[in-house]
Amino acid sequence: MHKKLLIQVSMAHLVSHLHIMTIPALLPILPQVMGVSFIQLGMAIGVFNVVSALVQAPLGFMVDRVGAKAMLIGALIVGSLSFALLGIWPTFPMLLLVMCTAGLANGVYHPADYALLSQSMEPERMGRAFSIHTFAGFTGAALAPPVLLGLAQLIDIRWAFIFSSGVGIIALFLFLLSTDLSAIEEPNFQTNKDSEKRPLATPIIRFVSFVILFMLLSLSTGAIEKFSVSALVEGFSVPLLLANQGLTAFLCFSAFGVLVGGYLADRTARHGYLAAGAFFLAAFLVVLITIIELSSVMLVILLGLIGFLTGLVAPSRDMLVRAASPKGAEGRVFGIASTGFNIGGVLGPLFLGYLLDLNLSKGVFWSAAVFMMLTSVLMLWQEYRNINQLITTPEEVSI
Repeated sequence: MHKKLLIQVSMAHLVSHLHIMTIPALLPILPQVMGVSFIQLGMAIGVFNVVSALVQAPLGFMVDRVGAKAMLIGALIVGSLSFALLGIWPTFPMLLLVMCTAGLANGVYHPADYALLSQSMEPERMGRAFSIHTFAGFTGAALAPPVLLGLAQLIDIRWAFIFSSGVGIIALFLFLLSTDLSAIEEPNFQTNKDSEKRPLATPIIRFVSFVILFMLLSLSTGAIEKFSVSALVEGFSVPLLLANQGLTAFLCFSAFGVLVGGYLADRTARHGYLAAGAFFLAAFLVVLITIIELSSVMLVILLGLIGFLTGLVAPSRDMLVRAASPKGAEGRVFGIASTGFNIGGVLGPLFLGYLLDLNLSKGVFWSAAVFMMLTSVLMLWQEYRNINQLITTPEEVSI
């Protein structure tokens, strides 16, 4: 049952990341197709993240009250229909509308996924369960650049949007076929009510630090995921095909890094040291790309290594958040923490799109390096708090 649930949740996470990356993957050709600027596309991506940021915490409460499986089914329906509409009417006004509805669907995935995994998986395998779940998401993101950009260039951009919608519909049907809807668990209302009545024992600063951590992670990896291809083409005179290969290497090795990170997360209690070291080394490699003229092979290799190091962090990050989640309240805690992803997703595209419009393409990589170093500092600070027992146990936490 646990393996079946893990597969179902991971499938939904794959779709969520494919939908997140659909517009960024097509970023190099969208200005010509839609007749818009990079800053306008940054605004569209920002709309997606604003909506997700606004709804994610409330949807986390709904996950705990209504049930995570039912919420996931609704998210797959809304997200898939959104990109189907964009495939029919690929215009900028429709893009803005779709970013709103897709952002609403995106707000469900993290709280629902993590609630199901936290409540159902064995504790000694939790790190690996988180890593497989994240691996599926990274796989969805890795599919976006080669498949969507390839469809758009070989056939028409409409088919890229239809493909993105179709994967969601397929995942929805597979989810429904493998799930007895009559057996979808009823949420434990008494457990949830009890957790809601408990006083706030954990300092607010811990939840704020989680939001900031997720925001910095979004800014760090988002700079490379969403803007590295355009930055490499415009600022480094890298051919589009090579830049796209570099991004694909980053995303694929990120997924591999997640699996290794899950194995390590189940075997260490010092997640902060692991995460800080990995991100600091990733920042160093980003600086090398920025200041040294690299061969095609070395560029792809370094981007792959950066992806591996940033992926290594994800399971430890999730274990930290789970430790702060009382039983029955996993949805809301992950919903609040994951809001940081959306805040970063709002600020990052606007800032980085502005840099590209100003022909400051190298600034994309310098920004990524700075955000990674700040992430390392925050991880070390959290580990210091853990060592000094300044963080309460999960049983004392309530929001």
